[in-house]
Amino acid sequence: MKRLYDIRWLTNLFTTYKLKNVLPIFDVLITIVSYFLAYFIVNLIERWYFIFTVDYIYMLVLIVPTWAILLRNSNLAQIPRTRSTISIFFNLLNFNFIGFILIFTYKHVFQLQVFSHYMIIAFSVINMISLFVFRMVTFRVFKYFRVNGHNIHNVIIYADDKSEQFIEDILNHKEWGFRILMVITNSDLIRSKYGKKMRILPDKISIKDLIKVDIIDEVIYCKSDVEPGKIHELIETCEEIGVILRLQSGLTPMSHTNAYLTTFNDVSFFTFGNSPRNGLAITWKAFMDFWISFIILFLLSPFMLFIALVVKFTSRGPVIFKQERVGLRGRKFYIYKFRTMVQNAEALKAKLMEQNESDGPAFKIKKDPRITAIGRLLRKTGLDELPQLFNVLRGEMSLIGPRPPLPSEVDQYERWQIKRLSVKPGITCTWQIIPNRNDVIFEKWMKLDIQYIDNWTLREDFVLFFRTILSVFRAGGH
Repeated sequence: MKRLYDIRWLTNLFTTYKLKNVLPIFDVLITIVSYFLAYFIVNLIERWYFIFTVDYIYMLVLIVPTWAILLRNSNLAQIPRTRSTISIFFNLLNFNFIGFILIFTYKHVFQLQVFSHYMIIAFSVINMISLFVFRMVTFRVFKYFRVNGHNIHNVIIYADDKSEQFIEDILNHKEWGFRILMVITNSDLIRSKYGKKMRILPDKISIKDLIKVDIIDEVIYCKSDVEPGKIHELIETCEEIGVILRLQSGLTPMSHTNAYLTTFNDVSFFTFGNSPRNGLAITWKAFMDFWISFIILFLLSPFMLFIALVVKFTSRGPVIFKQERVGLRGRKFYIYKFRTMVQNAEALKAKLMEQNESDGPAFKIKKDPRITAIGRLLRKTGLDELPQLFNVLRGEMSLIGPRPPLPSEVDQYERWQIKRLSVKPGITCTWQIIPNRNDVIFEKWMKLDIQYIDNWTLREDFVLFFRTILSVFRAGGH
């Protein structure tokens, strides 16, 4: 049974984190390999003519960032859920045609006279075939794992009588990776057909309450009639708490600053996203999360073993403290820390509630009597958080992001505060690097996290990462 659990854990890591996030990097690596393969082939024609000079190096330096930008802007660096194979092929064909024109332009603008036109043709063809084959392989791998319940998006559908086929498509295509949590409709047809398969709720129900209770990734509005009031309410609600909204584009000409056009089984939707959309930057963040965590764990493993022994021999109880927390869009997971409190700390918490110094649902006491002597030092330096690097490797957390709250805290959130859950939680964020952070009122803490989400950049993550390291040496925590 344990072996089966290990396999599932590795599968989940492979499908929902590692492969998905490094795919654009593999695309660029395949492009580089295609470049050298193209040179090898054209070099077989006339060796004296196709000499690998500095012009070929310059062109490669130009191609790599160009391809990375084109892949990002064309959304080809993402794993599609519902697009057909022929659609992916023509998108890649269009991508390579644009790339072909750019390479031809680079050759003449930068006066790379030695660079052969045959090389441009060979590279374009080989790169097109290589990227398409790689995309099909990864596409099929993701389809397989989605059918088996991994990488699933939970959705709410607003439907009417004409939405029957749309619902059928989602139910019949498990490889798309969508799970219908409920359908909101006044349609008797939909209710009679799907009432026993899923929750059917009346159209008058408030989605604000539903989003707070259930784990929801997307709301899909596919009713044939436009209800401007309902649509504006959905946009505001989903934007406020960070849930994706899809609105069938044929229903309305309305525009929105956060809206972008996507396809769902060849049907166009306006998608209202409320988290960062810079695919290349997000991919780089995920890539760095994995490898930085791995390297830190490898380098600090002797030091972590020393901490574990100190914790073990200075107080009774397990070395690692495991606690349920709330992650991306309400998904629950267990966070790992070095134990810094006495063994029965959770039982003592109820007796100490009157001494709570936090003004919100969080529980904090500056001189918490439950904290052990070594635990106070670990907390002050932040070293108790090191085991959370395993959470990052598992894909449950990021290095930088809002701290994962307790389920009891989320139950007391105001609606606007739920947006904290629209991104992966992190080991450190803006609040963690503030001097005397426990003196910061709860509402300001929440606003700092939401400000981080709304203004996220890679540069900001790097700044927070290095400032966190400095705070460890300064021992600025409580």
